[in-house]
Amino acid sequence: MTMTDKTQASCRDFVTVLASSEPAPGGGGAAALVGAIGTALGNMVGSLTVGKKKYAEVEEEMLSLKAACDKLQTELLDQVPADAEGFLPLAKAYGIPKDDPTRAETLENATVAACAVPLHIMELCCAAIDIVRVFAEKGSRLAVSDAACGAVMLKAALEAASLNVYINTKTLKDREMAAGLNARCQGMLDTFGPMADAVYDSVRESLLKA
Repeated sequence: MTMTDKTQASCRDFVTVLASSEPAPGGGGAAALVGAIGTALGNMVGSLTVGKKKYAEVEEEMLSLKAACDKLQTELLDQVPADAEGFLPLAKAYGIPKDDPTRAETLENATVAACAVPLHIMELCCAAIDIVRVFAEKGSRLAVSDAACGAVMLKAALEAASLNVYINTKTLKDREMAAGLNARCQGMLDTFGPMADAVYDSVRESLLKA
């Protein structure tokens, strides 16, 4: 399966490859896919809100948020093959003989590059969580559980992507760069993890009311 085929395969095919010994897709690609699904769940709430007289006051806002989600879904799906492509140079670098004088620098550069896609996945998930929060607050009450499901999945994708950064920064020789990348991750986790939790808690509470 080529990189461009990753997002064209059936869910069953993707999971089969994910479970195999192939080095990619891995956690980053899986995080991107889960993030796209979480975003789509929020987007569905917008779709079920638009055109309803009861929600006429938020119609324009819903349409705008839906357009933003369309772009986020596409970009998150694009990160599935992008993550695989970003990891392969690192996998190749690990295969360089240890006595090769270029090994350390090549490995360091490939490790830094491998952090780029999971960091971008995190950024996309943060943007999606912020939108799903609005869908949960203002969207159709008949589909509010889907907004919360989206928030839960986006938080999982956010956390999963962060681990794909941390496993690489752990091995960086440049500890200052590693600390900076880790801080970027933690900042997103600290801000948007609780935001996703708040969506879930609020929706759960409303559904459990007698």
